[in-house]
Amino acid sequence: MIVERIWTGKSLRNVNYLGACPDTGEALAIDPLDHEKTLATARVKGWQITQILNTHEHHDHIGGNAAVVAATGAKVIAHHRAARLIPGVDRGVKAGDVIKVGKRIDLECLDTPGHTMCHICLRSHTDQPALFSGDTLFNAGAGNVHNGGNVEDLYTTFVNQLEKLPESTRVYPGHDYIENNLKFTLAREPGNAAAQALLPQVTGHDPAKSAVTTLADERRFNTFMRLDSPGVIARLREDFPDLPEEPDAKTVFARLRELRNKW
Repeated sequence: MIVERIWTGKSLRNVNYLGACPDTGEALAIDPLDHEKTLATARVKGWQITQILNTHEHHDHIGGNAAVVAATGAKVIAHHRAARLIPGVDRGVKAGDVIKVGKRIDLECLDTPGHTMCHICLRSHTDQPALFSGDTLFNAGAGNVHNGGNVEDLYTTFVNQLEKLPESTRVYPGHDYIENNLKFTLAREPGNAAAQALLPQVTGHDPAKSAVTTLADERRFNTFMRLDSPGVIARLREDFPDLPEEPDAKTVFARLRELRNKW
């Protein structure tokens, strides 16, 4: 699978994606908010967009659907319970369903509630596995739960699904927040060497050309994947004195998310 990242330059720092079959040139557009850049990229590459996948229903992920459909005739795919929230859905998918792109691209749908309750992540099973994580998992961060989400469900998604994926899985999120997320990591865990080393490399960077992290990377510097770190817990207790001596991981996750909301 060929993955093309499209930096929208929008205020919410959205990143759109095209996943293309090298044999046929068929492409899947993922959350194509910037329809002009999405269509232009496909045209330059000689690809045909045949499908659109919306990871969830928020406007900054579905806003370009109509224009892409009008230009290409692509079919819209989304969570099976999101049809009432996303106009023009042609196919509703559940956990375990597969989206085929061209001859040899199979993308498995993961039902990943938390940011919203109708959120889909896509997982590839190629030699270089990939995860299109929408607003569930960010580089060095986790999605918020402000608009229709639930922090306990987000925690369960992290622990029961994302944490179990192969370490070599590349992470392709729906927004570029890595610089601010790494600063949050260092505020929570000042001695995190991985975050210290990466932050200068991403400060003021071009998001479309930055290095792609893996889940192995995320486990080194993503605070939301370091819930048993003594340093994270000790620092968290400074903000929450009532934190138990040995807090459970769900509590640590929820308190971190609460702090990140104000960051």
